[in-house]
Amino acid sequence: MDFIETLRERGLVAQITHEDELREHLKEAPRAAYIGFDPTASSLHVGSLLQIMTLRRWQQAGGRVIVVVGGGTVMVGDPTGKSELRQMLTPETIANNMVGIKKQLAHFIDFSSPSRAIMVNNYDWLGSLNYLEFLREIGPHFSVNRMLTAECFKQRLEKGLSFLEFNYMLLQSYDFLHLYRKEKCTLQMGGDDQWSNILAGMELVRRLAGGKAFCLTTPLLTTSDGRKMGKTEKGAVWLDGTLTSPYDYFQYWRNVEDSVVSNCLAYFTELPMAEVNRLASLSGAGINEAKKVLAYEATRMLHGQEAADQAALAAQKLFAGGAGAGGNEPEVFVGAADIHGGIGVLDLLVKTKIVPSKAEARRLVEQGGLAINGEKVDDIHVKITDSDFKGDSGCLVKKGKKHYFRLRLSD
Repeated sequence: MDFIETLRERGLVAQITHEDELREHLKEAPRAAYIGFDPTASSLHVGSLLQIMTLRRWQQAGGRVIVVVGGGTVMVGDPTGKSELRQMLTPETIANNMVGIKKQLAHFIDFSSPSRAIMVNNYDWLGSLNYLEFLREIGPHFSVNRMLTAECFKQRLEKGLSFLEFNYMLLQSYDFLHLYRKEKCTLQMGGDDQWSNILAGMELVRRLAGGKAFCLTTPLLTTSDGRKMGKTEKGAVWLDGTLTSPYDYFQYWRNVEDSVVSNCLAYFTELPMAEVNRLASLSGAGINEAKKVLAYEATRMLHGQEAADQAALAAQKLFAGGAGAGGNEPEVFVGAADIHGGIGVLDLLVKTKIVPSKAEARRLVEQGGLAINGEKVDDIHVKITDSDFKGDSGCLVKKGKKHYFRLRLSD
């Protein structure tokens, strides 16, 4: 099955330009495609995973992958979906973040040869641009009136769009032109919220270089309340195992909303679509089996089979055996001096960051959502003492129906 058909079968095409021409173009020879990632942190998170999987499928179809890390564009900041100006990063921070990002991408993309995949930093060509020459070459091809109608600018126009950010579309478009000229890259892909920027780059290549250029976007995966997937109440779900443990990563997928299970199986696993459709057809208690498969396959792809096996076993023990299961739940360390003499349960929950505030800790207890070592806590004045820490087992905290934490004492 060819690349476009693979994406369509899995529901991964939102918009595409010149589809018939692109199909013929892809038949002629191995082609290069790129997706850009802003190095705003030392790790990518689940919100980037759809694009990573798209590049993985492109490579599996025989295409050459170009990962563009926006060391240059991140200094400007993409206004898409942002209500405020992004924080500026130093070149040193950007360089450090790139190291971590490539390490995570290597779980999904084969960088063993430049003919298979490369990672490039757009600062390498944007950083040396002469501003006047750039404006004279690129500026005439952009209509300000049209730019102001782009979705990526609409939200910011209401609250104030800086001229700095207004340049972002031109710089991203220039990336495509540069990669077309240097790497013979003819396809840019990305999330559908990037459609305006990607389309502008394609049009720049066609107008200024007279070349074949195409763009393709994937759908945005959102929760039932319209939020992008990739975050929990504890924050972003990172691809770096030291920031989000394999167990927590497994649990994230295990706990996704029922409404997105079918899409997640199609997007984030390599199960045959017949199996995806079978799992998606399950209802009632059966949907939990589909979630277990999703969690295992997603964790295996990122962290390896051993980590996925351990996470699945830990989850099974916890849900089957509760406090006595001895699972591999996340460990949280608390100072022995803080516990000596007793600490209020609300203070403990906040100190260990199991909940973000004392008010939320109070609500958790009052609503019957907290258990310590298998015993429900229904009194906000309860104190946790040394006796609640059971040797090597520590103290097991259950928050809500599914979230467990193993508290351990530290000096």
